[in-house]
Amino acid sequence: MARPTIAEIAKRAGVSPGAVSFALNGRPGVSEATRARILKVAEDLNWHPHSAARALGGARAGAVGLVVARPARTIGVEPFFGQLTAGLQAGLSVRSVALQQMTVEDTPAEIGVYRRWVSERRVDGFVLVDLQVRDPRVAVLEELGVPSVVLGGPGRHGGLPSVWADDREAMLSLVDYLAALGHRRIAHLAGLPQFQHTQRRMRALKDSAKRHGLVGVESVPTDFSDAQGAAATRTLLSRPERPTALIYDSDVMAVAGLGVAAEMGVPVPRELSVVSFDDSVLTRIVHPSITALSRDTFALGEQVARALLAAIDDPESARNVRTATPRLTVRESTAPPPLDEER
Repeated sequence: MARPTIAEIAKRAGVSPGAVSFALNGRPGVSEATRARILKVAEDLNWHPHSAARALGGARAGAVGLVVARPARTIGVEPFFGQLTAGLQAGLSVRSVALQQMTVEDTPAEIGVYRRWVSERRVDGFVLVDLQVRDPRVAVLEELGVPSVVLGGPGRHGGLPSVWADDREAMLSLVDYLAALGHRRIAHLAGLPQFQHTQRRMRALKDSAKRHGLVGVESVPTDFSDAQGAAATRTLLSRPERPTALIYDSDVMAVAGLGVAAEMGVPVPRELSVVSFDDSVLTRIVHPSITALSRDTFALGEQVARALLAAIDDPESARNVRTATPRLTVRESTAPPPLDEER
């Protein structure tokens, strides 16, 4: 069925096309009785505004953008992003706002999408994830003048508001727990080193090592994938003096590492403790179940959606929102180290 036109609405309502335009766009120039009649005709014809024309007229696009610069295969298997985007969509749908998402290969491509979507008026705002050290995207979004909310912080995101949890505090709680069990050789299988949250976790581990007198503590960067997580685990467990505890920056890597330990005959948790920085169904269904930092990622997505909608409604009122620090959930994958390590 052909899309009804303003001319058809005008003819059926017995008014001029100009009067129809005024009525449909909420502008003065027609009486309330005439406006009501025009809107009734438009509803009967199942008329909806053309999105491009509406954008050119200054109306909202009814969508927000999320652009992620990571390998699509990696994103596709990460429960964190699945729960985050589900929460975002749930929070946005309350206002009938859509989530427009794209995965790209690198930051320049991501910036190109920002510029294109803004020029085409496809979105009313953006969610910025994976905040980088000296992040070039922040200045671009400020230049474009589009409401945006950063997932991550605190600080170093220009004038953009953020929704964040304390990665440092979370890492300190993990290391404190492992040190209390008696572990002294702890390795951290980290994410991409250009991410601010990766840097905060790595620094927190170093600070904890000094405070607890740990030895042989290190962070090994990865791309968050199961393949790199498994490869790094295999290298660490092949050393003559291997770590007695491994902290993984993602649940996918933690599960992969658990598989490598089994393959190499390193029993978990008797000889090796395994901890994940993310919690999900993956960490709960494997054996042994994995000790992890838990938070409601779906609710986090809803919070980000609310913050972005507020920024779109009133950019001057946008503010930073600190969420609860992920809490430690102890499961079967952690225990004191072997007796010889304790000595």
